[in-house]
Amino acid sequence: MLLLLLQGSNSFVEWLSYPPGSMIFILLLATTTALISTGLTKWLVDTDEINRKQVIKKAHDEEKQKIIDVAETDPERYKKLKKRWERLDGMIKTSQQKASLKRMLPSCITFVPMIIIFSVVRGFFGAANPVALSPMNANDVPLIGNMMAGITAGSTAPAWTALVYGTARPIGISAGWINFTGWYFLCSFGINTLIQRLLKLQTQAQGGMEQMMGGSKSKALEFPDV
Repeated sequence: MLLLLLQGSNSFVEWLSYPPGSMIFILLLATTTALISTGLTKWLVDTDEINRKQVIKKAHDEEKQKIIDVAETDPERYKKLKKRWERLDGMIKTSQQKASLKRMLPSCITFVPMIIIFSVVRGFFGAANPVALSPMNANDVPLIGNMMAGITAGSTAPAWTALVYGTARPIGISAGWINFTGWYFLCSFGINTLIQRLLKLQTQAQGGMEQMMGGSKSKALEFPDV
């Protein structure tokens, strides 16, 4: 019985060691980590409250332009509106800072475990071993292409390459394969986006980007001296 289990274990490890097993396993790993991260966010963070505050912040930034338009037609009313806006702006900034801290809580909890898991699995697959075939050449990506490309050592021709090319052959940097790091982050980015949309958390990330863009526009507007 033990011998059968060991044989089964060896077969499973062998299946994981090269495509398509490695590709499927890493996809499942990225899906699992995305589900855990998203689940913690739903559990620990009041996303409805954060989205509500983002809507308030956006309306507050739009109000600034309206107040500036009043400056030329009604200076007295403009001064009152400006003072009220600045007082409210301080309160909103404090609220946004607290919301940002709450949003970071799930990441703080999962950061260390994820780094450990990532390091262990990366050590199993190796830093440069090919795990997935990309429709584009990873080496063409500026700056990080070499870090994403999957290659075999020297002139080694792994047996599994015969399943892809018909005959065993070494894989060079221009063959279009990507390594564990590149494939994991591609899967993680895509799966996270999909799960967040399904669980209606994507609006939170979009709101953050809109808030960033809206905030920069608001800062570019200056109240005139009247």
